[in-house]
Amino acid sequence: MQDQSAHAHMVDDFRRRFWVSLALTVPVLATSEMIQHFLGLRGTFAFPGDRYVEFGFASAVYFYGGRPFLTGLVDELRKRLPGMMTLVALAITVAYVYSALVVFGLPGSVFFWETATLIDIMLLGHWIEMRSVLGASRALEQLVRLLPAEAHRLRTDGSLEDVALAALQPDDRVLVKPGEKVPTDGLVVAGRTSVNQAMLTGESQPVEKGEGNEVIGGAVNGEGAITIEVRRTGADTYVAQVIELVRKAQETRSRTQDLADRAALWLTLIAVGGGTLTLVAWLGAGREFGFALERMVTVMVITCPHALGLAVPLVVAVSTALSARQGLLIRDRSAFERARELDAVVFDKTGTLTEGRFGVTDIVSLDGRTEHEILRLAAALESRSEHPIAAGIVRAATERAVQHPAPDGFAAIPGKGARGIVDGAEVKVVSPGYLRDQGLGVRDQGERVQRLAGQGKTVVYVVADGTLIGAIALADIIRPESREALGRLKAMGIKSMMLTGDSAAVARWVAAELGLDDYFAEVLPDQKAAKIEEVKRRGLTVAMVGDGVNDAPALVAADVGIAIGAGTDVAIESADIVLVRSDPRDVPAIVGLARATYRKMVQNLWWATGYNAVAIPLAAGVLARAGILLSPAVGAVLMSVSTVVVALNAQLLGRGRRTATAVY
Repeated sequence: MQDQSAHAHMVDDFRRRFWVSLALTVPVLATSEMIQHFLGLRGTFAFPGDRYVEFGFASAVYFYGGRPFLTGLVDELRKRLPGMMTLVALAITVAYVYSALVVFGLPGSVFFWETATLIDIMLLGHWIEMRSVLGASRALEQLVRLLPAEAHRLRTDGSLEDVALAALQPDDRVLVKPGEKVPTDGLVVAGRTSVNQAMLTGESQPVEKGEGNEVIGGAVNGEGAITIEVRRTGADTYVAQVIELVRKAQETRSRTQDLADRAALWLTLIAVGGGTLTLVAWLGAGREFGFALERMVTVMVITCPHALGLAVPLVVAVSTALSARQGLLIRDRSAFERARELDAVVFDKTGTLTEGRFGVTDIVSLDGRTEHEILRLAAALESRSEHPIAAGIVRAATERAVQHPAPDGFAAIPGKGARGIVDGAEVKVVSPGYLRDQGLGVRDQGERVQRLAGQGKTVVYVVADGTLIGAIALADIIRPESREALGRLKAMGIKSMMLTGDSAAVARWVAAELGLDDYFAEVLPDQKAAKIEEVKRRGLTVAMVGDGVNDAPALVAADVGIAIGAGTDVAIESADIVLVRSDPRDVPAIVGLARATYRKMVQNLWWATGYNAVAIPLAAGVLARAGILLSPAVGAVLMSVSTVVVALNAQLLGRGRRTATAVY
């Protein structure tokens, strides 16, 4: 966090310079003839040598308060990139040097008060802006603070010792008491609890954790004590990887930032050229040098691209921190910007649109019994089997609160199913092949069962005392969130497509259930990238959403690669954006955030540059005959107001309207 500390030091430095310079400005204003005349107090504070006193205090303000701008001028000229510091330094130097010459004999007016107030306002503007940037970047600091300072490590004899976090090693065992923070990434080896990881992944509800479940360092333990085995430490932990991703994303230069930098350079040239032209024009019109100089200084101050320089970086900092808090991790800023232009999103099926596990989708009664009774008998029998089909049936009964007894005389029918006694009846759960072998034709099978088989689902039959009573269809369960996610994408005008290695029948069923615009079935992993290229050849900007492992080539081939469901393994090199949760609704969330971020950037760029169209002519004095003249101090106020507006507008990114935080 050295960059963060350096930034905080700069904030403190500008704050200190502002208050000291403000105090030194008071005697400058009190001894200024122009200020006394303006307030009707001419001669009130006059005394012998007052001009030299004014010169002394103004010099202190110039050299101490103006030092950041003077050193900035040297740096920018050395790099041949004149910008904001060049403008401010030129403005205060021209006014100070001219006023000093007047004090020592040159005819004209003294502008020390304007030099001092300009420096004060510029220091204040810098202080406010740097505080805003620091506030936007504090998400990283907050992430670091999520981790406790110590951990309760278990010794081999079962006793506990408190050790520093840095002392933990992989395979160490650590006790986490109720209410404490998990010290590092690990695997639960004893105990059961719920953990709150909202600050890490954005999940609003506590997550149940038991033996065999992974926990993330920084999550808050709930009601139960757990023992975890350390899996990752230091830079390998989830929090450390998130911090690194956020920092890199904030430092990544984007296309919009390049545009802002080019605009800043042009404004610098306009300021110097416009200021010089203003000076020459007024001198040519017969006005005194002091008046012409004041117009030139005002033009140079008001054209200062301070707000422009902040317009994009601050929005980047805010959006990156906002997305990180919601479990949307941006690895590549340019790809994130492209997300606002998406025409199509291609989803991997298994584990992305679906849960990646076998589950019951349909129950068909073939003899008038209820679905509840058919599932009860099947679950009772399958509760003794470890087959994936059996696990899916038992899980369905549990989810639907279907109570079932234990079977008697359970026995497997090799390759065909299982049998047993349930409530005194002989129950079998068997495959279609078993029915054919036994000559048990499906009476009145009906169109529904045929349709289920035609959808590529696995269909098993339930037989009770030799009578076929029902059929149960199983398939990879579609995530409930998928429908909502695709509906949001459709509302955004984005097409949704699916890529899967499953059969055409399965793909067709999932596509119909979710209302997909297109799908590709029976695609091998090495063919996925080619399918993405095929979609791109339609003239569409495409995002690929997958698990980041089997889908790596397709993620790279897409305009935007999005890895979903990464969990604690966030360092997926093939993805541009990593979504921590296995929730497809985060895909429209990232698109919404990209669009909102771009709108804020454009608003800031327009505000930071657009006001110059009005301000520069006024600063040059085009309405002088109408009595409208802007002093350098007023010019500095307008410039600083513009900067503050830009900063506040960036902070509004996460508030008010729907952005990525308003997903659920």
